[in-house]
Amino acid sequence: MNTIEQQLWDYIDGNLDESSKKAIEEKIALNAEVKSQYEDLLKLNLVFDGLDLDEPSMSFTRNVMESVAMVPAPVAMKTKVDKKIIYGISGFFVISLLALLGYVFYNVSLELPKFDLKVNLDFNLEKYITPAAIYTFLFADLVIGLIFLDQFLRKKIAQK
Repeated sequence: MNTIEQQLWDYIDGNLDESSKKAIEEKIALNAEVKSQYEDLLKLNLVFDGLDLDEPSMSFTRNVMESVAMVPAPVAMKTKVDKKIIYGISGFFVISLLALLGYVFYNVSLELPKFDLKVNLDFNLEKYITPAAIYTFLFADLVIGLIFLDQFLRKKIAQK
């Protein structure tokens, strides 16, 4: 809820609705302390209304922009890192990784199980390549070729 001072300022500025305005008017009429505070705020408001606001000169913006333009723009620092340092750090990591990898291979006992690969490479191609398989393959190639031809011609027409 607003304090009485805030309510009085809103009343003076005319920011209250009718019911709040009537309530404040009743408080002012009934309470001497609120009435004295209201009169003080009215006097203060009259003083504020009498004050002249200082306005900047007409060339204020131009003067400020000229002074800003005279200040040199900050330059990003360009530090150059010696390539020898970069090469040294990367060499250290490469050697460390190689040493770690060598240590792992040295300590691992790798035994592969016997691998017996018996593949029968004697198969009958005539069993798989039938006239129906060949016709299916040729039909699929024809459809794919027509699709590519269609795309090619559409691009050629769109370029014109």
